[in-house]
Amino acid sequence: MKHFTKQDIIRMVEEDDVEFIRLQFTDMFGNLKNVAITTNQLERALNNECMFDGSSIEGFVRIEESDMYLYPDLDTYVTFPWRPQQGKVARLICDVYTVDGKPFSGDPRQVLKKVIKEASDMGYTFDVGPELEFFLFHLEENGQPTTNTSERAGYFDLGPLDLGENARRDMVLTLEDMGITIEASHHEVAPAQHEIDIKYDDALKTADNIMTFKLVARTIAKRHGLHASFMPKPKFGIDGSGMHVNMSLKKEGKNIFDDPNGKLGLSKEAYYFIAGIMKHIECMTAITNPLVNSYKRLVPNYEAPVYVAWSASNRSPLIRIPAGRGSSTRLELRCPDPSANPYLTLAACLAAGLDGIKNQIEPTASIDKNIYTMSTEERVTEGIRSLPANLNDAVKALENSTFMNDILGDHIYSKYIQAKKSEWDIYRTQITQWELDQYLYRV
Repeated sequence: MKHFTKQDIIRMVEEDDVEFIRLQFTDMFGNLKNVAITTNQLERALNNECMFDGSSIEGFVRIEESDMYLYPDLDTYVTFPWRPQQGKVARLICDVYTVDGKPFSGDPRQVLKKVIKEASDMGYTFDVGPELEFFLFHLEENGQPTTNTSERAGYFDLGPLDLGENARRDMVLTLEDMGITIEASHHEVAPAQHEIDIKYDDALKTADNIMTFKLVARTIAKRHGLHASFMPKPKFGIDGSGMHVNMSLKKEGKNIFDDPNGKLGLSKEAYYFIAGIMKHIECMTAITNPLVNSYKRLVPNYEAPVYVAWSASNRSPLIRIPAGRGSSTRLELRCPDPSANPYLTLAACLAAGLDGIKNQIEPTASIDKNIYTMSTEERVTEGIRSLPANLNDAVKALENSTFMNDILGDHIYSKYIQAKKSEWDIYRTQITQWELDQYLYRV
């Protein structure tokens, strides 16, 4: 892994003919923010002297305590390939600090770093490979996004059926130019739906890569006259978009989930990790699936998981064990969607898995048949729980969880719950077109 010094950054900025540097950070809802500086301010930035108004960022701080500092992570330096070749634009991903030089408790990146440190103290490295799904929709003449598409392609189709093929190719090439390795890309099940899979890396690098991926996808899509939407369920009657998270733990460079002598080729740590996530998943769901719209995806018969179970033999449960073994041994959590904050999502996954390992929690038996076709009585007999049915239920589970409070910290925990309660209240008072169509003429 590359490690840059301040002198390296100054040299690369000069060699790359960079004129603007974007100091990027992420708010608690997973929105990418930035402060742009010119190169004459670079040394100030590298000395952690660039300040911004935290009171302007939702969920950060009150106006009385608004000054925040950006501390660049030097290893995240990269230029944007789509910007001009003369007077280029580069970026540095930053951690947020308070005026007294302490990590800001409302910074999601710091939340993930804290859990990574806990894993490191136990001798573990957390590797993650995300699979991101998204839609490419047409734009209106004024540039506003729509949910319209003239495409009719399906799973693994290619051009000319796949009208987004060229845009997706350019996204992959741009990401590769920025040092992000892409394992695969393809058309997904629904018309205009696509998937790009990022090669596994350590959790912090992966979370950074997810944020970069979203920026690249939206930027390149717009250059093709399209809008890249990471909304979990933008259209009724078709599959929604997920962000499946493939996870493994290493110890002394070895994948400790792998055990050739274990049942299914899995180690006891792998089973404990599965059990930890299953134990805590209800209180994690408001993080992994953070929008009102997220729960329009988490319904039966659209390939998204609804039930808390695991299996190595089918794709209906929450957790799937893919076929690869050895260094490829991993578990796949299928409920997260691409609207989730990747830092908070990976922090919750790792903390839950470590809890399973620390307490040696045994998972329930695997469910190796299609859960969607099981009766309610069968699911009760098998002890299969359901994920929260809506954002309100998910927030209630989060609010009752001291486990999640410890992970997120008091600041994010309380601010996040407050914001999501408000989001639900606004949603539940809306009058939808469906209601008008159903009731206006006959009630």
